[in-house]
Amino acid sequence: MRAVCAPTLILISVTICCSLTEKQTNGSSPNIIILLMDDMGWGDLGVLGQPSKETPNLDAMAAQGILLTNFYTANPLCSPSRAALLTGRLPVRNGFYTTNAHARNAYTPQEIVGGISKDEILLPEMLKKNGYISKIVGKWHLGHRPQYLPLEHGFDEWFGSPNCHFGPYNIMCFPHLTQLYILFEGMDFIRRQTEAKQPFFLYWAADATHSPVYASKSFLGKSQRGRYGDAVMELDYSIGQILSLLQNLGIEENTFVFFTSDNGAALMSGPQESGSNGPFLCGKETTFEGGMREPAIAWWPGHIKGGAVSLQPANVMDLFTTSLALAGISPPDDRMLDGLDLTPVLLNGSHQLDNRPIFFYRGNEMMAVRLGQYKAHYWTWSNSLEELKDGINFCPGQEVPGVTTHDQKEHTLQPLIFHLGRDPGEKYPLSVLSKEYQEVLCSVSAVVQQHQKTLVPGMPQLNMCDLAVMNWSPPGCEKLGKCLKPPASAPWKCNWPH
Repeated sequence: MRAVCAPTLILISVTICCSLTEKQTNGSSPNIIILLMDDMGWGDLGVLGQPSKETPNLDAMAAQGILLTNFYTANPLCSPSRAALLTGRLPVRNGFYTTNAHARNAYTPQEIVGGISKDEILLPEMLKKNGYISKIVGKWHLGHRPQYLPLEHGFDEWFGSPNCHFGPYNIMCFPHLTQLYILFEGMDFIRRQTEAKQPFFLYWAADATHSPVYASKSFLGKSQRGRYGDAVMELDYSIGQILSLLQNLGIEENTFVFFTSDNGAALMSGPQESGSNGPFLCGKETTFEGGMREPAIAWWPGHIKGGAVSLQPANVMDLFTTSLALAGISPPDDRMLDGLDLTPVLLNGSHQLDNRPIFFYRGNEMMAVRLGQYKAHYWTWSNSLEELKDGINFCPGQEVPGVTTHDQKEHTLQPLIFHLGRDPGEKYPLSVLSKEYQEVLCSVSAVVQQHQKTLVPGMPQLNMCDLAVMNWSPPGCEKLGKCLKPPASAPWKCNWPH
């Protein structure tokens, strides 16, 4: 039976001086704070069902703001998702992917040669047009060589690490890193910019929930969930400190705050080192819901109605376009942007974006697309049988025959389609013989064809590796006597196994 597609309109594309406590109610562009967690899962928040209820500050943030339950990252791995957030573009457009093999996740380990392209325009570069001062606190992960670092791409200040944690140094030597991030860097920056009456952008990218997870001494052993839970509790406390500071400074009504994570919980790390993806299938590294659906909260007292829940499909690239809209800055018009302006949704509860598509990429391949309540998988793959035999499992305890495949399975001619409202765990694909399947396939196929027709991939930045480019002599190594001599350059094509 051949279905006939009806025409459908698809949208593509401490002590505070009294002088500081006076409410800022002018019409100036709001401050912007993005709180990006590392490997934190959708199911790690009490407000989203975590039974231990150990995130009181994030739960309160949701009660005072809007909870977005259909919010996605742009890639199931750290580096590409962060590049997407800061550029408003899919990794396949901004170059944060590899062509060394089909549908492989790639990132920026210390031996990577590439990084964020100089041709990309990052959010802090755009915000400068309206006088914003920008700071990144925490994990960068868009390249560690000098030309790729934050201060070369619009940020005015940076405290953190170019890669995961502190590179060659043992993170256990820095168990109080989250406190450094919050007390001495994040909150200090907010105070200084408030005193200077300067609009600011704070990108707070803490990494305590990335394996090996860590927490300060005062939080160790506090959680019912082990060390990972301790880290979540400390991050929750830190976010509460930020929101309280904004209120104490009287700038909460002039500061837009958004909380989310870079990808799903890293289930392959085991229960001691990873979180929960709630009811969703698999986790980090996969394009199933558990790998890419993220916890998300927007908070802006006086502007966002408290206690709201939005079912709007959205993603991290929208933060680029939304932030520009809040700042009164037109987005760049010389490139394709994938992020949409969410202000109508956040401020007015608009439903005009309900039918926007969400694309799920793994490396250079579009694996799936979501449209409305439906998700169509054009490729499926968890990880290889070889890795599985070595104990690496991206879907522990969640094997679904024909879905969580251990080889790259193509479904282009007959996509697997799930109704995420009825089946959020992606366990029961629609029957290809059903009228529902045929109707959905028509709509989704039109979206995919349009996307592929207009897609111009960027130059892949994550193909080449070389031990010589590792951070052998980071700034300050002389004082520590830790500088090392790099080996001779001998580049090779990076091996991305999954």
